[in-house]
Amino acid sequence: QVELVESGGGLVQAGGSLRLSCAASGRTFSSYGMGWFRQAPGKARGFVAAINRSGGRTNYADSVKGRFTTSRDNAKNAVYLQMNSLKPEDTAVYYCAASRTGYSGSDHQGYDYWGQGTQVTVSS
Repeated sequence: QVELVESGGGLVQAGGSLRLSCAASGRTFSSYGMGWFRQAPGKARGFVAAINRSGGRTNYADSVKGRFTTSRDNAKNAVYLQMNSLKPEDTAVYYCAASRTGYSGSDHQGYDYWGQGTQVTVSS
């Protein structure tokens, strides 16, 4: 089964930046669409960003558009989320997910595999 491991989370001041990484196992990584979701304490899981199998198509939640950028390196079996101009409301556990269809956008039910999450905390 595909294993996804997020890293790069931490504590940062408002206005700062963080880069999250998601390392994936398996030879078929390049066939998967990838997504980023987040969940704050006491809140439901929400969509952040998505990227298709080749990296040529992306989609972002309105709340992060212009601040976050997702990319992938299929040769390294990795996907990234560059987060700039961070706000306290970005505080959450961030998860990466893989879709066997090649692209699932904001539909969390379209993703087949999930990582364990990494904590991002933005202080005011």
